[in-house]
Amino acid sequence: MSSLALLVPLLALFAGPQETPGTVVVGSKSFPESRVLAEVMALLLEEHTDLVVERRTNLGGTAICHGALVNGEIDLYAEYTGTAWAVVLGRSEKVTDPLRVFLDVRRAYRERFELAWLDPFGFENTYRIATTRERAAELGLATLSDAARHPGLVAGFSLEFLEREDGAPGLAAHYGLELDARGMEHALAYQALLAGEVDLVDAYSTDGKLLRYDLAVLADDRAFFPPYHAAPVVRAELLAEHPEVAEVLARLAFTLSVDDMVALNHSVEVEGVGFRAAAHGLLLERGLVGEAQSTLADGTARGDVSFLAFFIARRGETLHLLAEHVGLTLLSVLLAALVAIPLGVLCARRPHLERLALGFAGWAQTIPSLALLAFLIAVPGLGLSWRSAVFALFLYALLPILRNTVTGLGEAPPDVVDAARGIGLTKHQILVRVRLPLAVRTILAGVRTATVISVGVATLAAFIGAGGLGEPIITGLTLNDTRLILAGALPAALLALVADALLGVLERRLTPRGLRVRGAEDRT
Repeated sequence: MSSLALLVPLLALFAGPQETPGTVVVGSKSFPESRVLAEVMALLLEEHTDLVVERRTNLGGTAICHGALVNGEIDLYAEYTGTAWAVVLGRSEKVTDPLRVFLDVRRAYRERFELAWLDPFGFENTYRIATTRERAAELGLATLSDAARHPGLVAGFSLEFLEREDGAPGLAAHYGLELDARGMEHALAYQALLAGEVDLVDAYSTDGKLLRYDLAVLADDRAFFPPYHAAPVVRAELLAEHPEVAEVLARLAFTLSVDDMVALNHSVEVEGVGFRAAAHGLLLERGLVGEAQSTLADGTARGDVSFLAFFIARRGETLHLLAEHVGLTLLSVLLAALVAIPLGVLCARRPHLERLALGFAGWAQTIPSLALLAFLIAVPGLGLSWRSAVFALFLYALLPILRNTVTGLGEAPPDVVDAARGIGLTKHQILVRVRLPLAVRTILAGVRTATVISVGVATLAAFIGAGGLGEPIITGLTLNDTRLILAGALPAALLALVADALLGVLERRLTPRGLRVRGAEDRT
């Protein structure tokens, strides 16, 4: 059977049910407010329905969350009317009437995507452009029109804002801004602003960091930004099966103010309260949930403790994420080895196939990881799950294993091969008894390389809700919390070192004794 044909049964492992009956999946984007709102909705549904609530948070930006909702990978998440208007629907006309935006968005979502916008939470979280008070006083900045009179200002914008039409491109065109705009993680942009490395950052009107850093917010004096009222967006199919979802979420309608969200975001971003704990505190205060709900063990509460104490306190969460990370890496490298090694054997006899296979494997390596993950979640049978992550890692692991297999088989000394022919061995016997044993060390070196690469790339799986040690890294970047970043990065680095060492032992065990002796002599 062709090695490529192995993909069919192997990829069948990825098939399976996406969701069990009686389950509702709540999603969120990767910034703190979205995660808090996801917890608010999830806790309320857990309290007042019999549904099993799953959480798929930290799903990157609008495109991933919206795509996951349309594909049925999640059932609801909190979206903003202005984002839906400009980014999802691609509407470019300027509007200031929040009711018009909401009604137009709700109608378009229902007709185009079979998605329902429920009543808004009650607050608006619009974009703002901020600077330090010192810089504002120095340049006389009070409005965005003032900023337009200072060409060459350096802006540190979040990556999504940098590309959105209701973000940096549209803003620059609307005001005639001439900015040196740089993309960076939103939380890190504040550090760059305070350090004087940038002059402007994009912020949110409910951003807790505005309280922490006491920044000057420039007025949108020419009304560029559309209204951004937050509301639950739910699959219509779910509401048809479980109308109680809409009834329960209606308890949140028009109950959350801007001050409420600023306080919630501040508690999470600055005070170190966990997302679930912050959401539970709000709902408990409103009498919407009871005390009995367990909410503190959500793996995000940080507090003012040392890294060692913090790491010990979350050891259970770390072990769980480590197990997920090992599973993602092990399965992807195993699949790659099962395909790449037999394929490399075939390529050793067929130069045309070698060029084709190595060309494909090399092309797969050139695709940016996040772009590949975003593409794969739209593929039927993969979706927003570990299957997409494993398939992406499988593609990245192919090249080093395949290239080393081809190289190792081609490096068999000609005199040894000639001697094998001379004693009457067939081509197949020469392959099995001579070429493969001599190539074992090179092949396993490729497996080791693929494994180390996979451990690192697997941290990005958290962007599509596939778990692993990327979760605390991404959350730590969002919250600018070094301890959370290290809580994911250090175990991932240790895992890569341990995996490489174990495979090194396996390499030495499987290498023919003569080659081991010769290798030892070469090193001495």
